[in-house]
Amino acid sequence: MPPTKIANKVVSNGIATRRKTANHGLENDFNHIGKGIDKLNKIVRGKRKADCSPIKNKVVKRSALGDVTNNDDKVIDNKVLKNIKRVTVQSKVLPSVRTVQKKKQNENSQPPPAPVANKIVTRNAVKQVTNCTNQTALKPKENKKNCVPAATTKKRLSNEFEKDDETLYCTALEETNDSTCFSAKRPVTRLSAAAAIASAKVQEAGKSSGNISLVTHQLQTKLHLDNKEVPEGVTDYDKENYDDVYQVSHYAKDIFHYYREKELTFPISNYMDTQICITKWMRTLLVDWMVEIQESFELNHETLYLGVKLVDLYLSRILVSKETLQLVGATAMFVASKFDERLPPLIDDFLYLCDGAYTRKEIIKMEISLLRVVDFNLGIPISYRFLRRFARCSKTSMNILTLARYILEFSLMDYDTIHIRDSLIAAASLYLALRMKFVSKWTPTLEFYTGYKLNDLKSTVLLLNKCISKPPKEQIMTVRNKYSHKIFFEVAYTPLLEDQELF
Repeated sequence: MPPTKIANKVVSNGIATRRKTANHGLENDFNHIGKGIDKLNKIVRGKRKADCSPIKNKVVKRSALGDVTNNDDKVIDNKVLKNIKRVTVQSKVLPSVRTVQKKKQNENSQPPPAPVANKIVTRNAVKQVTNCTNQTALKPKENKKNCVPAATTKKRLSNEFEKDDETLYCTALEETNDSTCFSAKRPVTRLSAAAAIASAKVQEAGKSSGNISLVTHQLQTKLHLDNKEVPEGVTDYDKENYDDVYQVSHYAKDIFHYYREKELTFPISNYMDTQICITKWMRTLLVDWMVEIQESFELNHETLYLGVKLVDLYLSRILVSKETLQLVGATAMFVASKFDERLPPLIDDFLYLCDGAYTRKEIIKMEISLLRVVDFNLGIPISYRFLRRFARCSKTSMNILTLARYILEFSLMDYDTIHIRDSLIAAASLYLALRMKFVSKWTPTLEFYTGYKLNDLKSTVLLLNKCISKPPKEQIMTVRNKYSHKIFFEVAYTPLLEDQELF
């Protein structure tokens, strides 16, 4: 073989090997680039409430309280919506047809009288016609009152229980004048002022004569509607905020009186004697985990307290194994968030927090079982609502209120506090916070609004002080870390007191 051919063959072989190595290198580079893009997608992808929670490709329509079954069969398809074309219909008028434009009638004016055909004439109608025809513009003003009917209306009383025979069947149209039914403000005239004075005199006469129905009297005695006066030395918080709509000062006392009666219908017994597989320490760990859920999802505090209450009610009636205890806690928070939250977390969020220990069907079955045990009655009075009411009425500062919230939330993990009434433990936590800040003792205002004297609080205050004085443990540090933040005024670092310094 000539040397030129040998040289050309060597060169071609070298070029082929270089192409192979170059292609192989490019494939490796593309593989590395693809892996890098995948890592970037994992890092940059949108996170949900819980970190690294699975992404949902479906947009589900949910009701206000959430669907019990959380069925996500209904999917909104954006592609279908984009393909829909808008059709506009143009109205055409024939040139041969003439359109007659009528004057727009004023809505406030009275409609024109209907045409009368073969109307039966009565004596009363004849008298009215003759009286109106005889009147002229030159007649004195005193005689005009006989022809013009006075625009008098009967007003319904604001209280529906004080209706008499005349106002019982008044309709909504009878309460408005024809001249002012579309106006925002009713013009004040001499006639309206005189009518208001006359109605006030009638109401005063009715009250003085004791003309009250039996139903009204029974409702007043049952709901304590007439017991609005406060004793001397007590600041009337509701009276000061009577014009504030958001304070609901008209019904605040009655609402919390109802709560005081209703909390007796949710008793919790000592269920650890009957529970075989779980212990007090397991319940403490579960409540600490529920506090972490509330903090990570930024839920309301009412949701946390209701969830713990549902757990205690369920455990007091149903035997639970160690494996299903966390399922009960997650389901209780799921139900409580549906009841109290405007945008409750989805069921997938709780599945992720349980680290795949349970399935969707198991949570739904536990939800049905929990609602049946509590008889679907979720309006349970909780201690957090009582604490906010007591602090508002006593005009407690936000710093002291936050310390009382820390004491109350820390007591959720203590099993010895489950049998105490919510209103009592709320009052005791507020008193302990006042003593720890050296502000004041139990005032007559707090005694009136809470309904407890200082002697009623002593045993509960000592129990709460013992609860927060225990040395901290690493497994249950969520509440302490939460209230050690500047947002909560670092109240967890408040110096503790001895039992002798509390009273």
